[in-house]
This record gives sequence, C-alpha cells and structure tokens, in this order.
Amino acid sequence: MRYLKLILLFISVLSVSAQDVQSPKQDKLWNNFTYDLGNIFGGAGYAYSRPLHWQGKDWANFGYLTGGTLLLFTVDDELNKWTHGFNDDVPDAIMDYGHKYGNPQNNYMLTGGVYLAGLFTKNEKLRRTGVLLISSATAGGFLQQVSKRIIGRSRPKSGNNSSTFDPFHLDRVFDYDSFPSGHAMLAFSNAYVIAKQFKSPWVKAGLYTVGMIPGLVRVMDDFHWVSDIAFSTVLSIFIVESIDKYLDSKYDEKYNDTPKTKNVSWNLSFGPNTLGVSLHF
Repeated sequence: MRYLKLILLFISVLSVSAQDVQSPKQDKLWNNFTYDLGNIFGGAGYAYSRPLHWQGKDWANFGYLTGGTLLLFTVDDELNKWTHGFNDDVPDAIMDYGHKYGNPQNNYMLTGGVYLAGLFTKNEKLRRTGVLLISSATAGGFLQQVSKRIIGRSRPKSGNNSSTFDPFHLDRVFDYDSFPSGHAMLAFSNAYVIAKQFKSPWVKAGLYTVGMIPGLVRVMDDFHWVSDIAFSTVLSIFIVESIDKYLDSKYDEKYNDTPKTKNVSWNLSFGPNTLGVSLHF
C-alpha cells in the first residue's frame, strides 16, 4: 500500500512538471501559494528528467560518483569497524541531533516553516528558499525510498557484511534498506540550500559540516555504511542544483542578489590516489 502511494506521488510529480506554471498575481496570498506548490512539484520533476539531457561533463561526474561509491564499497566493512572505536566518545546531544534532524517529519517542519515565513511576509527570496528546500526534500526523499526497496542492501546492524543484498521488495524490509541514506540526503540538502543564502565560504563550510553530521551519526549507529552516506550526500547536491536552475526561470529574485547567470560549479575528481569534490563559486 505504501509503495502504491509512492507510485501515485511520482505520477503526480511528473504530470505537474509537464505543465507550464503561470506567474502569480501580485500580493495575492492564494495565488502565490498555488504558484509555489506547482514549482515544488515542477522542480522535482525537472530534477528527475535531467539525466535525459546530460552531456559529456554531466556523465563524467556521474561516472566519478559511481566509481567513488564502488571504491568506498570495497572498504565499507573496515570503515565500519573503525567507527566502532570512537562512537562511544561522541556526545549524546550530537547523536540525538543526527538521528532527529534527518527524520522526514522534522525535516518538513523546518522546510515548511521557512516557506510559510516567506509566504506570509511576502518575501520572494524566502519563499524561493522554502520552495527549493521542500522540492529538494520531496525529490530526494521519493528517490531514496524507491531505490532502497529495489537495491535491498543490508544495514550494518543486520549482522551481515556490506556486500549482502536482498533486492526487489515492494514492502520495506528494515534491515535491507541501507542504500541510499534518507537522513544524509535530507540533512545535507537543507544545509546546502541554506548555505546559498551566504556569500562567506567559511559560513558555507560550517553549514556543510553541520549537514553531514546526521549521515555520520547513522554510520556510527550501524544504520548505514560509509558508501551509503557519501553517495547520498553528493546526489543531494545534484538534486538541489538541478531544482535551483529550474527556479531561476520562475522567480525574479535570488539569494544575496546573485545574478542568474552566476552558477555554482561542482566537480568530482577520481583517480588512483584521488577522490574528492571541488566547489567553485
């Protein structure tokens, strides 16, 4: 039944994204709300359609992401044992934050609050931020829920090694839904979107660090492997950037008065002795 609901949601996302959303009338709360709602689902549909339009560099980055994930896959068991050496030293407050912040209910409370603040104060920048937050969470959340049922990777807490799979389940099997990580994807999506509000690279780096905490906590508590977290974090960046590009054509204002022609550029690097992500802005 849950899977059927997800399928229906996916169909609605694609149908809305195919429609041309008209501009809202000025200072009309309801029109702004319906306009933003259309952009939330339209942005998610746009993100899903991007692979159909990828070119050489896009496919190269996807290849680097795949290669890096497979490389981490080979050492997941060793990394899991390594985290057991210090997880008891992590403060309980950080562990609690890591588990609760990436929770879908708490996530939508935060993103919904940001959006409603922008809607009722008639602040287009804040509205756009809320739309980007909600649309990114919706696109990433649906994608990871479907993917983990298809892939069926065992969680560390199942007692199996990282190469154990039980794929293709319509219903969720809780010890075999490790890849990808919903907590990591939602938490880092939020951090990445909020970081767009600031120009300082130090503030951005701080927000990115906070956004990575839930994923790392889930590793230390045996809910995920390191490769789950790494893949989900980078994928969340791709999703946010795709939706943000879509929203450029829907709103007149952007964060920090940044010109629409100025884009953040993410590049992946992968080689015999190199694995990383570089940011140019």
